[in-house]
Amino acid sequence: MIRVLLVDDQALVRAGFRGLLDSAADLEVVGEAANGGEAVASTRALLPDVVLMDLRMPEVDGVTATRRITEDPRLSAVRVLVLTTFTDEDDVFAALRAGASGFLVKDAEPEELLQAVRTVAAGEALLSPRVTRSVIARFTTTDTGPAQRRTPPELELLTQREREVVQLVSAGLSNDDIARRLVVSPLTAKTHVSRAMAKVGARDRAQLVVFGYESGLVVPGGYSPGSTQPQ
Repeated sequence: MIRVLLVDDQALVRAGFRGLLDSAADLEVVGEAANGGEAVASTRALLPDVVLMDLRMPEVDGVTATRRITEDPRLSAVRVLVLTTFTDEDDVFAALRAGASGFLVKDAEPEELLQAVRTVAAGEALLSPRVTRSVIARFTTTDTGPAQRRTPPELELLTQREREVVQLVSAGLSNDDIARRLVVSPLTAKTHVSRAMAKVGARDRAQLVVFGYESGLVVPGGYSPGSTQPQ
């Protein structure tokens, strides 16, 4: 059973999500919160598997709440899934930086929401390649363009193969996809991903994607330097 905490400042929205999630045999809503402060307190008290987090809320916003949850070592097993709209690009990228494991657009189909919760609970990142590229490209080109971006020291720790794996993860490929692309076993692909995450201090695949873009290893909308893999 996957335990979910709902966080949204609108009671009607929470009721709709609760009805949908509780209709699935493998999902259970264990609590609700109306703002980020309540979300953090409820997460600490209930220890859900997944926090379904709205971003724009009064008092404490979703980005701040996400950061407080992911920085708490007692909550290391909790995953945050952000609910957003296409107009929330600033907040989406901030949430990813804060440790969110992925995001879902609010007008997604019901089955997409259910599958998203399952995906994040299983330890995978939920990143739509199209939306991710749109969001991260904006920030890597306007906030920290190539001329201003500093190469993080962690980049030097990655082998050439691990750099390639970061590029493929950032392109939205699963471990099985990466294995096929590199002609290796899925276990080997998973090992490469895990080692890359450990070296750069990424909490999960979502953080690895952020690192890929912020470090310049992945070029939004084009090709990565030294690689033939499209991003």
